[in-house]
Amino acid sequence: MLSQAHRKGKHEITNDGTSNLKETSGSFTCKCDKTLHISSNWVQLSKGQRSQSAHVHPTNVFGSLIHLRTDVNSVTNWNTPLVWEGTFDPVVIDAIYKKMDPRVAVVVFAVGKYTCFLKGFLESGEKHFLIDFRVTYYIFTDNEKDVPKVELGKGRKISVVTVPSANRWQDVVLGRMKWATITIDKQIRNEADYLFMMDIDSVFHNRFGAESLSQLSAVLHRGNYKVLKTNFPYERRAKSRAYIPLDEGDYYYTAAVWGGYLEDIFIHIFRFMKNLFTSYLQYFEYLLYNKPTKVLSPEYLWSDYDQIPADIKVVRISQLIKDYKKVRPNGGR
Repeated sequence: MLSQAHRKGKHEITNDGTSNLKETSGSFTCKCDKTLHISSNWVQLSKGQRSQSAHVHPTNVFGSLIHLRTDVNSVTNWNTPLVWEGTFDPVVIDAIYKKMDPRVAVVVFAVGKYTCFLKGFLESGEKHFLIDFRVTYYIFTDNEKDVPKVELGKGRKISVVTVPSANRWQDVVLGRMKWATITIDKQIRNEADYLFMMDIDSVFHNRFGAESLSQLSAVLHRGNYKVLKTNFPYERRAKSRAYIPLDEGDYYYTAAVWGGYLEDIFIHIFRFMKNLFTSYLQYFEYLLYNKPTKVLSPEYLWSDYDQIPADIKVVRISQLIKDYKKVRPNGGR
């Protein structure tokens, strides 16, 4: 769990939405940073320093050899874990994090007809998402009566946040950053240590565990993880705030699942988005210059629209096939 000193009194949000960090006492680092973030043969030691890793053979960490994948990269070019099935020991990594007893927030928006996806998301999450960890699902909705009653495990709960209805789906996409930021500031930051933003039109199929936890976790986009960076659909117009030069870029991430330390998400992303972001293309520009401390493979968000290739050994969560004209406000226009 994060210390009280980390969650409160450590920063000020200025009028322009930026953050001034102020050290009053103690440390900014999470207690989790004194332990190991493990992904196959990589041990990440992050005591307030991002992307600082030591290359250690798994026998030195676990006492038994993990069968390493040779068909995929399990480390980024800035030496942080790139997590695939077969590159971590789920029993060991869950045991490490359970000792810290982190509180995990999951923020989802179910506005308008999107409430139809709540039951499948919640019921499958209770089977596969961070099982035996403390989890709160924060459901932002304009239809509280449509939130289903779902049997939850020990230490897990649902918190409903009422938001206005929207006439256009674009207003939902951009408005959720505003409402999430406000609610994190007023409520969630006192109730969680880690936070995941997820799209509600998804269903969990297999384990989504503690290997996903990090200071900043981003998921590779299923449609672009084998594509050359020169072909990434980044913003290439030089006048745009989201501009990324043709010869730059690491990966193309999805914006439908991402997370990290709650305070880091709040300070470094949410306030930035609320004040400066005009489109999700700036999300990619942000991650280019603020590297994730853990990258999750497309296993952590696939799509029912796509065939599953050989390197995807397990689909952990997948976006559902849907008729956008029926579920989006104003017929999806």
